Amino acid sequence: MIKAVMMMNTQGKPRLAKFYDYMPVEKQQELIRGVFSVLCSRPENVSNFLEIDSLFGPDSRLVYKHYATLYFVLVFDGSENELAMLDLIQVLVETLDKCFSNVCELDIVFNYSKMHAVLDEIVFGGQVLETSSAEVMKAVKEISKLEAASNSISLVPKSVSGWRGR
Repeated sequence: MIKAVMMMNTQGKPRLAKFYDYMPVEKQQELIRGVFSVLCSRPENVSNFLEIDSLFGPDSRLVYKHYATLYFVLVFDGSENELAMLDLIQVLVETLDKCFSNVCELDIVFNYSKMHAVLDEIVFGGQVLETSSAEVMKAVKEISKLEAASNSISLVPKSVSGWRGR
């Protein structure tokens, strides 16, 4: 099971953090700081896989990928395959690139709801739902259409809204 998905910049500011086990916000912040301190102290030429039992408990592993100014991090237990998790990060980044045409840190900050929609299509409740970037994009486009349609629906009848203008 996936325990957490994090995206943070190279200064340690979390841009997205989603935990699939309940924990208080203070504990989440502590874990994010701990993960960042581990990541920033690692040289570029070492493995992207870590045992992280000290932060997340026994049988916890972490896989990360560093793209430009962002770290993409997955924390998971022993039931998940490490290479599959690394591939899942790649799927997430490819999907975000399709959504935002070359994703950057600002896209994540200013499109928070779309970011969560993409992540929820890929991972939900700590379980991997979809690994096809094309299928995720179809679902996100459908969600965007539904949101646009719901925003155009007026709850006030036109006869009443016309009355206000008099």
